Amino acid sequence: MPELKRLHAGHAPAVLAFELANRTYFAAAVSDRGDDYFDQFTDRYNALLAEQEAGICAFHVLVAEDGSVLGRFNLVDIEDHTAELGYRVAQHVAGRGVATATVRELCRLAAARHGLRTLRAATAHVNVASQKVLTKAGFVPVGPADPADLGGKPGTWYQRDLVLQP
Repeated sequence: MPELKRLHAGHAPAVLAFELANRTYFAAAVSDRGDDYFDQFTDRYNALLAEQEAGICAFHVLVAEDGSVLGRFNLVDIEDHTAELGYRVAQHVAGRGVATATVRELCRLAAARHGLRTLRAATAHVNVASQKVLTKAGFVPVGPADPADLGGKPGTWYQRDLVLQP
């Protein structure tokens, strides 16, 4: 059974393999990370870990039983009990409810572990799958997203208010 884990240094090879294997798939819905991302992967990865250590972000990976990464689920710009949610799942598990279930789990963790009260996520209009994930996970549209934040594509901001479960 896949497990959502907090990102750590040991995940780097599996994260790189995930990003490389799904690069073309991801580029169809979101802007391609570009060759520089892969050329400078180690430095960028270490910077993410430093941001996480500083409490600015909380990065997670969905790890399969074989240790491969099935998805990345991130809480970024944590401030004032609010964060932005970002996620991506491998092509071979897309459309199977993996993203929706994991986003729901991350919402619970965001409230319980990080004290967050609100999550926001932006998605491009062309990314219908992401819109469905957000809606099924309890997010509601709250307004237009700046195309500059979505690789030049028009989109919508979604938001979910979190409730700490007893």
